[in-house]
Amino acid sequence: MSNFSVAQHLNPKLFSDDIEQVPNRHGYGEGLLEAGKKNSRVVALSADLTGSTRTSVFADAFPERFVQVGIGEQSMASVASGMAAMGKIPFIASYAMFSPGRSWEQVRTTICYNDSNVKVIGAHAGVSVGPDGATHQAIEDIAIMRVIPRMVVIAPADVHEAKRAVLKAAEYKGPVYIRLARENVPVVTTAGSPFEIGRAEVYLERDPEHKKTVGIIASGTVLHNALLAGKRLNEAGIGASVMNLATIKPLDTGNILAFAEAHDALITVEEHQVAGGMGSAVAEFLAEERPTRVVRLGVHDQFGQSGEPEELVAHYGMDAGTIVATAKKLVE
Repeated sequence: MSNFSVAQHLNPKLFSDDIEQVPNRHGYGEGLLEAGKKNSRVVALSADLTGSTRTSVFADAFPERFVQVGIGEQSMASVASGMAAMGKIPFIASYAMFSPGRSWEQVRTTICYNDSNVKVIGAHAGVSVGPDGATHQAIEDIAIMRVIPRMVVIAPADVHEAKRAVLKAAEYKGPVYIRLARENVPVVTTAGSPFEIGRAEVYLERDPEHKKTVGIIASGTVLHNALLAGKRLNEAGIGASVMNLATIKPLDTGNILAFAEAHDALITVEEHQVAGGMGSAVAEFLAEERPTRVVRLGVHDQFGQSGEPEELVAHYGMDAGTIVATAKKLVE
């Protein structure tokens, strides 16, 4: 029997077939409402997608602090920057393909260049948007946001982590980007799980008896796949640990360095292009500080396509089976 360990604050149903599944965008609605109750300076803007982004929860409670800008993501970014200059804490939400996809220049120049206290919410990110297809599947958003100075980039794993990320973003002074998904995803964490901007957490510790070791770093909604893979690998005699890297910028360089030193090689997993994403950020850091073999799993220089969410995640190699196969090949 394998002797790996799982963080105590995680969902006790983590490896059960009946694990709860909820869209992590619901955590945005819950977190925004709570942030609004705590601080009257919190305001929300939406680009004609109030229900889909779950901004509707806040709009219903605080109609006087909600602005519907219509299909105008570029204007929304500029309006929010002006509101921030007047002391408000604006949260702007749309599909990630449109914000920041369509509004990137305004996010760069009116928000980040001015260090405006605006929080950008990119919903429906990743190929798991499903049948909507390539035009609506944002798989480049991490790359275009992490390259902008002053921008914080967060990819929550589930509904609880999304809610905590929103609450922390409301307290943080400066631009923040939070990417969210459309579909139901396994609830990995609990309401009591820790979350801090810029801090990574090791959720699964490898069996110390196994000689061959691999570290898996995951962010966003594919974290559960990484944990399933970690369990299977330990049971197969390979010491696999799993780190949740929810904050992609700023990187938790201390914990990433320690994680790399504790394993023979690393695998990164994200629902994003491998170019410019979380895996690139990890590899760039380690190339300078501690050269390490890093295999990046994600979309490889392709557009998405229509299909069922789980089918697409597997097709592009972000499922548990691909993670297991990659790890075995790495340490053989």
